[in-house]
Amino acid sequence: MDWEKHPTPAEPAAAEQPPEGCLVAAIRIPVRIVVLVLVVPIRLTWDAVAAGGRVVWRRVLVPLARGTGRLLRAVFVAPWVWLWVRVLAPVARGVGAALAWLGRALFVWPWAALWRRVLVPVGRGLAVALTWTGKALFVWPWVALWRYVLAPVGRGVRAVALWVWRKGVVASAAWWYLRVMTPAGHGIAWLARGLAAAGRALGAGLAALLRALVVVPAVWLYAHTLTPLGRGIALLARGTATAVIWLAKALFVWPWVWLHTRALAPAGRATAFLFKLVGAHLALAGRALGAGLAWLGRGAWSGLAWLGRGMWAGVAWFGRGVWTVAVTLVRWIFVVPAVAFWRWVLVPVGRAVVVLVRETGDALGHAWRVAGHVSRAVGRVLGQLLRWIFVDPVRWAYRSVCTPLGHLVRDSIWRPAARAVKDAGRAARQALTVARESVRQARADVRRALFGAKRAEPEPLVRDRREPGPPQARTLGSSTTPLTKD
Repeated sequence: MDWEKHPTPAEPAAAEQPPEGCLVAAIRIPVRIVVLVLVVPIRLTWDAVAAGGRVVWRRVLVPLARGTGRLLRAVFVAPWVWLWVRVLAPVARGVGAALAWLGRALFVWPWAALWRRVLVPVGRGLAVALTWTGKALFVWPWVALWRYVLAPVGRGVRAVALWVWRKGVVASAAWWYLRVMTPAGHGIAWLARGLAAAGRALGAGLAALLRALVVVPAVWLYAHTLTPLGRGIALLARGTATAVIWLAKALFVWPWVWLHTRALAPAGRATAFLFKLVGAHLALAGRALGAGLAWLGRGAWSGLAWLGRGMWAGVAWFGRGVWTVAVTLVRWIFVVPAVAFWRWVLVPVGRAVVVLVRETGDALGHAWRVAGHVSRAVGRVLGQLLRWIFVDPVRWAYRSVCTPLGHLVRDSIWRPAARAVKDAGRAARQALTVARESVRQARADVRRALFGAKRAEPEPLVRDRREPGPPQARTLGSSTTPLTKD
């Protein structure tokens, strides 16, 4: 519906408007009344159709267009995508792989074979010799010290630490789980079951309340208000259509039928009779003229010149008389009736039709604007009714029932439970943090007592990236046990 009030063009000043006659004043009010009665249902129907059209556009045509776009994409775009993905791309990858293999065969593999078959064996031999010499001088004495002295001492210390961990920390944690956490979990589960039962009861109450506040009033409104209103509108539409048909016949059909029967047909018959009478007189004059010319022709040849001059004078005089008679007849038969018909019939009728069309157009514009106000009033009334019936009860139920109940549940149950869970989690995290720090401190004290303080290690030499490093191969004197510090 068009709820906006459109600005109307300013009317000209009273001094600039032409004076209106009594015919205009007599036509304006009935035409505006009739047009208003006819236009109000049309404007209501138009606004309803416009609102429905917008809904159809948003809910039907736009999704249909999207579906059509997807179908076109599946028909026209997907085959080309499939061709690229399944055919062209694999072929391109195969060609690229062939070119890469050719490049490796020409430029990479010869140098790799040189590196692998010549340089790497020579480097490995030198690395093995240097490694054995370095291990014999610097590694094997310390490995023997670690394997036969320090490792047994470390295993004993580790066994003592494991026994302390199992008997102290693990046993305490198991007692805390059995005596504290399990009863708390059972209590929380019982509270959750109670909350679920209360929620089910609250849902049933809300469903009954919504049924009593929404469904029953809607059914009563449809049965006792909308159905009689629709029947009345249908009856009014049928009456309006009958009145429009009768008015169209009275304005456009019956006047022209009366004009043809009472004016145009008699005028046509009178014109035909006059044409016949003039034709008879002209034929009689022609025959008389022919007889006179024949009698004059049978006269003497000697007086032909004089008779010719006299005949020419008589013919000229007769021609002037005939021309005068013909002009007079044509004027009084065609021109005068046509001028009288134009002046006294067509001009007044045309002015009346112009006034009627102008007033009808003005009445249509005025009635359309009034119908817009009526349509807006009807829309506001329907909106207010829907608000009173649906929106206000739901808002009242939400504000007066659901909100206080939700605040009660939140303040009485949810927040204390959440606060208790957070406090328990915080206490558990603090206990685990303290235990972890204690164990870490004990391990640091044991390591400091056994091995002493850490020394600053020298920075490693930077190896040239172009030279291969020594292979990490197993030697005769090495051990597979990793030397890790606890």
